[in-house]
Amino acid sequence: MKHAPEPAHQHGSAERTAVLLVNLGTPDAPTTAALRRYLAEFLSDPRVVEIARALWLPILHGVILRLRPRKSAAKYASIWTPEGSPLRVWTAKQAKLLAGYLGERGHAVLVRYAMRYGTPSVAGQLDALKADGVTRILVLPLYPQYAAATTASAFDAVYAWAATARRVPELRFVNQYHDDAGYIAALSRRIENHWMTHGRPDTLVLSFHGVPERTLHLGDPYHCQCRKTARLLAERLSLKPAQVVVTFQSRFGKAKWLQPYSEPTLVKLAQQGVKRVDVACPGFVADCLETLEEIAQEARAAFLGAGGAEFRYIECLNDQPEWMAALSAIAIRHLQGWPTDGAVDAGALQAQAERARRLGAAA
Repeated sequence: MKHAPEPAHQHGSAERTAVLLVNLGTPDAPTTAALRRYLAEFLSDPRVVEIARALWLPILHGVILRLRPRKSAAKYASIWTPEGSPLRVWTAKQAKLLAGYLGERGHAVLVRYAMRYGTPSVAGQLDALKADGVTRILVLPLYPQYAAATTASAFDAVYAWAATARRVPELRFVNQYHDDAGYIAALSRRIENHWMTHGRPDTLVLSFHGVPERTLHLGDPYHCQCRKTARLLAERLSLKPAQVVVTFQSRFGKAKWLQPYSEPTLVKLAQQGVKRVDVACPGFVADCLETLEEIAQEARAAFLGAGGAEFRYIECLNDQPEWMAALSAIAIRHLQGWPTDGAVDAGALQAQAERARRLGAAA
């Protein structure tokens, strides 16, 4: 195997530690061409679509990539911001804030973010970290609940990059944090703050991203971890079981996915006389197409159209201070044993913390 060229070795240079946040991905623009590129990469991943390649790829390239990009581009256009894709904007901000939070706690590490599909790519960011002299990397996916289609796929991208490297840095991976106390507390605070402003609903719907049901039977822990997150959150909010409904969204294809499905459940609630629902998406830590368009727009229209009176979407954790504190605590827990006090000088460390404070104040 031919390995990728290594950056020039600097004798006597201090070893450096980094955290690489990994999120799912986003197209570069809300256009048909950009969506075709993005969906081709996303839907070609055998972790995402577990169908034999010989059967799936002709369908993908012969049918789906001819029809779906235009429709998906319109959806993205409805939530696009002047700064770009909401997912990329929030993920980039989380990386900057995390560097500051870690710096304030005495951990002078580099923090970068990557997208599993699209840009900046996992391989590109790992190359950049090596060029910066990083020798230890903590890979921290922004998926609280483990799923083969998300978490394991992010790890696949790291492994594929490592297979081409002559000198592989030390690597650590965070598998899940679905029951982390700080994460649950941050979710609770987000919902409680929403209720302080808008009052409480008749029903709180917790909508998680769906996956095919067969993955549960094949040993994927995702369904159980979503349920545990929901249970812990409901307990912290002191809600009775009848006040909380757990659903799964974003179905694709005709196969049976985890149930109950989000939009049909909301329609049923409205038909049963529930007048007000609040919907939160605990599995997403940054707002994106699935939360802003699928839930805040499409699901809202379905609920109101079925007779519901009031629908409120509760935004994701995004740059919430409690969430950033929780994320930094998760990172620190997994960085234990690695030197993290010599990656940058004191001036750079103070600058990181100051940037984090300014970003938090501007939010």
